[in-house]
This record gives sequence, C-alpha cells and structure tokens, in this order.
Amino acid sequence: MVVDDHPMWRDAVARDLAESGFDVVATAGDGPQAVRRARAAVPDVLVLDLNLPGMPGVQVCKELVGSHPALRVLVLSASGEHADVLEAVKSGATGYLLKSASTQQLTDAVRSTAAGDPVFTPGLAGLVLGEYRRLASDPAPEAPDDPKVPHLTDRETEVLRLVAKGLSYKQIAERLVISHRTVQNHVQNTLGKLQLHNRVELVRYAIERGLDDA
Repeated sequence: MVVDDHPMWRDAVARDLAESGFDVVATAGDGPQAVRRARAAVPDVLVLDLNLPGMPGVQVCKELVGSHPALRVLVLSASGEHADVLEAVKSGATGYLLKSASTQQLTDAVRSTAAGDPVFTPGLAGLVLGEYRRLASDPAPEAPDDPKVPHLTDRETEVLRLVAKGLSYKQIAERLVISHRTVQNHVQNTLGKLQLHNRVELVRYAIERGLDDA
C-alpha cells in the first residue's frame, strides 16, 4: 500500500511497484484515510510519506503497527532530517528511504522491508544505531516488584545477539545455517516473551544487556 499526499508521486510509486511485480492493494492521500484503508486492505508493507494532511505519518505508523504488529512500514520521505528519521523508527518503521532513491532502490527496499530487514538510505543506518546505543545508556526504568524474567531458548538468545549487532535476517540465517523464516519465527517468539512491539525495542533490550558486545 502506498500513502502520499501528492497524487502524481503516489500514482508513480504505485505504478513502479506494480510493474516490478508487487500487488498494490490500496493507496491513500491523507493520514486518516491511510489508517482506514490499511485496516481494510491489510497490506504486508506500507510505503509511507511523513508529511500528510489530517494526521502525520509517524502517528499513522504508530496506530497501524500497534494494532497490526506484522505490518512492515517503509518510510519514503523527502526529509533526511535526523529527528524525522529517529521519530519514524521509534514509531515502528522498519526502514527509511529518501525520495531521491531510484526505482530499483525502492523496489529492493520494499522486498527487504517485507522480509523484516531494516533498510535505510546510506548514512542513516549509523544514525539509528547510535540512537539505540544512546537510549541503552539512559537509566532503565524501575523494575516492578517480583519481576518475572522471561526465559529465552539458547537459539532465541543467539538470534537476539545477532539482531543487536545489526545483522539482517538473511545474514543471520546464513550465519546460523537456518532458514529466513526460522529467523523470523525466533524474533516473533522473542518479542512475545519480552512483551516488546518491534525491532527498535528489541535492539534496545539487547544492547542494554550487552548482547551486542558478546
């Protein structure tokens, strides 16, 4: 599904994706419309602009990812401002691509996003990882009384460690000699056990525990 408030740009992106073999199930031109249509169409990937009338793109992302955790969001924006990138990722976006990207870069990014792998315009990935580390260095919230520490299997912990190191699901699968789908299943199981909602929170959890340096 493609969301952008400029009709010509929206139609062009939808056409390019359709010509590349994707099934474009819906489009939308403003925030509220995007939420309604995405809930009805249930796309696998949402290609989302941030500057939308009615509701900003980050709020659209929060609402949809919050209610549909399996949805992958690829932000396609004209803004490369660090604050916009970080806000989008914190809202649940899997990737962030600038509108200066080529059609091939866009189609590759959509495929990677669909697989759950983070995609960023060059230069932005380091920014996001740096923010993960900054968040991990902040004081952790007070633990509740009688906390129950969830138990992860050895393989779930191994996958979590590699996610924290910044490896894509494909790279993790190759390193552990398992299928891409198995990696995704381990990540989803871990998210459920830890009561986390997305990869951003998962990486922060791992870095807080030093798993990225293990």
